[in-house]
Amino acid sequence: MNALAQLGMVSELPSNNQTSAIAPSHEEERTDYFVERDGERFAGTHLLIDLWEAVNLDDPAKIDATLCEAAVAAGATILHSHFHHFSPNGGVSGVVVLAESHISIHTWPERDFAAVDIFMCGACDPHLSIPVMQRLFQAQRVLVDEQRRGRTAV
Repeated sequence: MNALAQLGMVSELPSNNQTSAIAPSHEEERTDYFVERDGERFAGTHLLIDLWEAVNLDDPAKIDATLCEAAVAAGATILHSHFHHFSPNGGVSGVVVLAESHISIHTWPERDFAAVDIFMCGACDPHLSIPVMQRLFQAQRVLVDEQRRGRTAV
């Protein structure tokens, strides 16, 4: 049983877009959602995205719907989401919890800025989330920093 399943954070089956490799353990087989790409083996891709000169940063319902759509576009499985609006004209903080990890956001409408954090393991492609978010936020500058988490020797 993989670590997410042990925590009760994963559905019984991976999403249709997720592939898995079976790696034997001492007494049982277990699913390994690590991926191999460009000669590296790693747990998943972590994107830190800064959206500058953005709009629609103070509506938790729109942000929730957009980040859920972004998760599906990336091939992820949504478990649940939660968003908090700080005041009628304030920012929004929230998270979409995925079987494959998460998408989180913190917005500063007074600065036209949002910080988005996307981590996805397995066959999901978090880069496919960016155009979905761009439709709502219409950011004039989008800065993306990518990290491969859990690197191991191939």
